[in-house]
Amino acid sequence: MNQRALFSLMGFFILTAFWAPKDTVYHPVKNESFTKGEALYFKMTIGIFTVGKCTANVHPGYFKLNNRDCFKVDVFARTVGVVDWIVDVENEYRAYVDTVSLLPQMFYRKQREGKYSIEEQTEFDQKNKQITVRTFEKKSGQWAEPVFYDATGQIRDMISGFLFLRAMDLPNLTLNDTIKVAGFFEDEVYQMQIVHKGEKTINTKMGKIKTLVFKPIMPKNKLFDGKESITLYFSDDKNRIPIKFEANMFIGKASLELIDYSGLRNPLNIVKAKQAPGEE
Repeated sequence: MNQRALFSLMGFFILTAFWAPKDTVYHPVKNESFTKGEALYFKMTIGIFTVGKCTANVHPGYFKLNNRDCFKVDVFARTVGVVDWIVDVENEYRAYVDTVSLLPQMFYRKQREGKYSIEEQTEFDQKNKQITVRTFEKKSGQWAEPVFYDATGQIRDMISGFLFLRAMDLPNLTLNDTIKVAGFFEDEVYQMQIVHKGEKTINTKMGKIKTLVFKPIMPKNKLFDGKESITLYFSDDKNRIPIKFEANMFIGKASLELIDYSGLRNPLNIVKAKQAPGEE
């Protein structure tokens, strides 16, 4: 090999080292808001009555799906007290979310609400832009034949959508800025629009907490009253954890409020901590 060919070959390897093709699917998302081991605890109320409890946990270890490192997130919600005798709701949601892009690899839901129940698993093939949904049939005791959906762009389930929202640079948004997130839930692809409504300090069980306020634009439905019927409050700090959800429903005003937490990645921005009994 002559000297000219040797230099050409060396140049090729140097250039390809610096200009290697980037991953066009799993775009890195800068995440400083959450990590493994985070646990959030909520109470659900309608009016003045506590009607349920909810927990959201990020597993302390990573899981491999489709040869990708994933966060495993579990959300459990159930009714309590007198309401539990009347309605008896117990819902379980689970998501495996890519640690680099915060895109979902798999989403699972098992819902039991009175006589209604469903168990469903959704797999996201981000590279081939396809969603596969499998539903468990009680009568046969087996999973039904899969149903396939096209997934244009980067599609998220409801859990990975919230994680993605938390990782965004929310404090730099201005009033009425709109965030758009492509999502898939209940066998439907949708474009969720979430409008920034400013900042607010709210009272919680832990004390007064500064929050960022958002309102998702809701489609016309039989459950929520109006297109801006839901208000989301995220902590105004690097965690950006959900502090409170409020919803104007046709049956009344409902809310989901944080009552405890552990394993946060950053200190929670509590303006004034709740005083213990007997403290001045």
